Amino acid sequence: MDNIGIGLMLMLVGMITVFVILLIVIYGSRLLIRLINKIAPEEAPAASKKDAKDDNAAVRPILEAAVAQITGGKGHIVNIKKL
Repeated sequence: MDNIGIGLMLMLVGMITVFVILLIVIYGSRLLIRLINKIAPEEAPAASKKDAKDDNAAVRPILEAAVAQITGGKGHIVNIKKL
């Protein structure tokens, strides 16, 4: 019976240790995220719709040629959307 008590105590200590370490990781990562968001510079604003259309105008003939070659002239591009 003594071995069962030691085993249960070891299990309990191990589970508590894992729980405490996970709490440290969670709160440490939250703190790190807050610090990085305060320190890091803001991102540049996204390109306007006009700039996106200009980019598509330059790329569209290339994509149309690729689609025509792959589909044997049966496929057509309807819309280009940058992901």
